[in-house]
Amino acid sequence: MGNGIVMKKKQKQEILEILNTLGVAHEAVKNAAEKGKIQEACDVLTECQQAAIAVGTSIEQSEGKGHMAVACLEEYCETLFCIYESLRSDSYSSGKIYRVLCKKLVKAENVIKNDILVKKEAVFFPYKASMWDSLESVYLALKEKADYDVYCVPIPYYDLNPDHSFGAIHYEGNQYPQGIEITDWQIYRFEERMPDEIYIHNGYDDRNFVTSVHPRFYARNLKQYTDKLVYIPYFVLAEIEPNNQAEINAIKHFIWQPGVIYADKVIVQSEKMKQIYVNEYLKAAKESGLTGRHLDRKYLEQKVSGAGSPKLDRVQRIQKEELEIPLDWQKIIRKADGTNKKIIFYNTSIGALLKHGGQMLEKMERTFVIFKGHQEEVALLWRPHPLIPSTIRAMRPQLWAEYSRIVEKYRREGWGIYDDSTDIDRAVILSDAYYGDGSSVVQLCQQRKIPVMLQNVDI
Repeated sequence: MGNGIVMKKKQKQEILEILNTLGVAHEAVKNAAEKGKIQEACDVLTECQQAAIAVGTSIEQSEGKGHMAVACLEEYCETLFCIYESLRSDSYSSGKIYRVLCKKLVKAENVIKNDILVKKEAVFFPYKASMWDSLESVYLALKEKADYDVYCVPIPYYDLNPDHSFGAIHYEGNQYPQGIEITDWQIYRFEERMPDEIYIHNGYDDRNFVTSVHPRFYARNLKQYTDKLVYIPYFVLAEIEPNNQAEINAIKHFIWQPGVIYADKVIVQSEKMKQIYVNEYLKAAKESGLTGRHLDRKYLEQKVSGAGSPKLDRVQRIQKEELEIPLDWQKIIRKADGTNKKIIFYNTSIGALLKHGGQMLEKMERTFVIFKGHQEEVALLWRPHPLIPSTIRAMRPQLWAEYSRIVEKYRREGWGIYDDSTDIDRAVILSDAYYGDGSSVVQLCQQRKIPVMLQNVDI
């Protein structure tokens, strides 16, 4: 009977490699015996026995002492001993020795191949806790599988200075939802563990201008240590028709990134988006002079999956009644008569701020004046993109003082909610309507059937 532990795939591969080496050793025993080098043959038999005992011990630890493979290895060791004795007593046939050893080894090998189940190891390397929702449903699904060991290993990331050098380092491993078991990134050595599957949601490596994950976790490096690198974008884009090239041109930079290039599997939000990824990847690969699989449409059709974004899975799964609402939020949401106000999700994006600069800051202030004047009926929930501070400091440092003043004033006045938590889904599920910039949050709101209005900086 087993002890409840399933053998790792890597461990089984190593065992089979050892058995293959034993097969080579049998040849050495036969050759030495034929040449009368008895001591040499006996020494090799001793090494074979030590290796077989080590393999048997390894199998016992995962499968239990009663496993058939252990019994087969014990038979093999007994045969080794008998042959050792026959060599010592000078009563042997080298050809028979070889056939008997091979027969016993093949028996053990077949049992190990067929009767020992392996457990795959999958590791998730998220960086920002607020983006965990892009991986969570896949993580939870794999955790349910008995033949998987699954790890969530949040990794550190850096703010980038204006000269693209590394600035402050951040680690958000203590900000993940309850029930998500966190493993320390400094302890989990993927270079040694060689996990079967690695999942990432940051595919930019060193191509980002705002942040960078630790270089150890760049896609091009991870690819060397796993059989299956899976990239799932942390964003959801507006749906585009595969023949609308004008709109595709605005988003195609997301496609030609290291995460997509090095991944064995890319999971995107829809079948339409899959076709866009495949089409644009082929164009970019050809322009870059790549060959082989990079230009194989059939291969790319298998590599890219349109199964849907886990972000949409999560926002659909959670019900409003399940949310834990902070007390300071409740005070803003409640009317004097005890009923709830309408909650408007106000989202400000990185793209709009970079494009419009100071004009966007003025737009935000005008927006706050309007909602403050209607605070008795409407609760404003402002959730700026979590990377705005890093982006401004790296790319628009001249805006930082004014942006900080606006945030500080809004928070100090206390008439609206300021959401800088890691849980974007709570804001989406809680809200009655969306107002703000175009972003992946729009798709989440539309999934929840929440009315959406996009802000215009000129109005």
